[in-house]
Amino acid sequence: MARGYKDARSPHQKIAAELRRRITRGDLPPGSKLGSTAELMEQYGGVANTTVQKALQMLKAEGLLEGLAGKGVYVRQHAQESVEPIAYLSPVGADEPYPWLSEAAKRRQVGRVQLLGVEIVVPPTEVAEALHLENGERAVLRRQLLLLDEEPTELTRSYYPLSLVEGTAVLEKKRIRGGTPSLLAAMGFPPRECVDELSSEIPTEEEVVALELPKDMPVLVAFRVILSDGGRPIEATLMTKAAHRYRMRYRLHLDDGARAGEV
Repeated sequence: MARGYKDARSPHQKIAAELRRRITRGDLPPGSKLGSTAELMEQYGGVANTTVQKALQMLKAEGLLEGLAGKGVYVRQHAQESVEPIAYLSPVGADEPYPWLSEAAKRRQVGRVQLLGVEIVVPPTEVAEALHLENGERAVLRRQLLLLDEEPTELTRSYYPLSLVEGTAVLEKKRIRGGTPSLLAAMGFPPRECVDELSSEIPTEEEVVALELPKDMPVLVAFRVILSDGGRPIEATLMTKAAHRYRMRYRLHLDDGARAGEV
């Protein structure tokens, strides 16, 4: 171990971490049955029964495991899904389903979008800079909760320059047919470029409550800026994702001379 550093976590947290990694990386695929408590106690160095039970309870709270009476403990179906962000960026027709719903259906899940609120605000500094707003200039904030199979999965806070969307459906407290990408494209501002910044963070109280997060569960935060023609920013969105429920997949096409992994 580097410089003598030791893992200060409790034994049940270490066991939960190892099992979690085996589940999310596919070594324990959905439907797999875990060993008995006695087998897990032996596997992890003769730990106590209560230690194993605490570890399993953590993973059940995260939705990774489920106990079936009289049968044992199993890895849940859809324990962690892979999604491609690019699939949600293209505008769709007014009569077509919102991409979140159609992409969920492809994975045999039921998606739902709940609009939490719409308001005019002075945005945070990061957002104001991304949208090229003057000091004190206002934006429209749309807050939404995204659910998969009725489990809250993502909290989104999307900001739009008020000068750009004033008088449009963006300010209405209801869902926009086809989503904001379709509306903005119809207004002459099609999405041309997307810039994502990802970070793993400790959730705020709002995020813990909205996403029904287990204790001590970090979140994956994506700050996305969408640019239209001429590099004009038209949207900045802070997406807080329940990190234990899905992962993000990026597909990059490298130039002929580029090689992945080179420094």
